[in-house]
Parts: sequence; structure tokens; C-alpha cells
Amino acid sequence: MPDPAQIETLVGEFFRAFDSRAGAVPSIAALVGLFTERAVICQHRAGGCEFFSPAQFARPRVELLSSGRLREFHEWELQATTTIRGPVAMRVSRYAKAGLMDGADYAGQGTKLFQLAQVNGTWRILSLSWFDDPG
Repeated sequence: MPDPAQIETLVGEFFRAFDSRAGAVPSIAALVGLFTERAVICQHRAGGCEFFSPAQFARPRVELLSSGRLREFHEWELQATTTIRGPVAMRVSRYAKAGLMDGADYAGQGTKLFQLAQVNGTWRILSLSWFDDPG
């Protein structure tokens, strides 16, 4: 029987993986560990889509958060809807983000779509697709 609380925990861990407030240090391994081995990540932009593996997605973001350029950063869900069908689930998440980029306020909102799969009794992110609202 699928446990929705496990999905809440997984998605919460995803958003916390980017939190650099109070001296937190993001981890590539922690972020990559939330995904299945062959997960696909897609960022939608005006010019099209850019695809990543979990490691390709995590590395530059963790480097930016660790470099000191983007400080006091965090993302959080504003609202979410999750649909579970047996061992698969889809979550549509509206989110916000805020921090200081090169000393200036940095903020935005967007939408993330998570496809999740129960693998050996544990929920993992199978795919992630997102776009930021025009700013």
C-alpha cells in the first residue's frame, strides 16, 4: 500500500537539498540519492528544453550554493497536488525561491512536475520537469 507520507518526505528532502541558510552546505550525493539511477531532469526555458542526469543537475547548483555567490538560498512549496496509482505517482508543485545572488535579492516562483516510482519499497524521483515564471 503506497504511503503518501513517504512522498511528502522525499519531496521535502529535495527542496531542503538546496537550502544554504545558516551555513548549511548542500551535498551532491544527498541530492542525487533522491533520484532513480536513470532519472531524467528537464528545465524548460524560452528557447527550449535542457536535459540533465541527476549528477549533471546537482553539480552546478551545489557549486553555486557553495561558492558564496548565492547565499541564504532556499526553495519551498507553495502548494502541491499528488496523485498515486500503485507504485507510481505524479506531483505538481508550485514553489518559490529566495536568496542573495552576488549580494542582491534573488527570488522567483515556478512549477515543478515530479514523476515518482516506488523502487524496492522506497519512493524515488523518476523524472523532474520544471519552469520558472517569467520575471
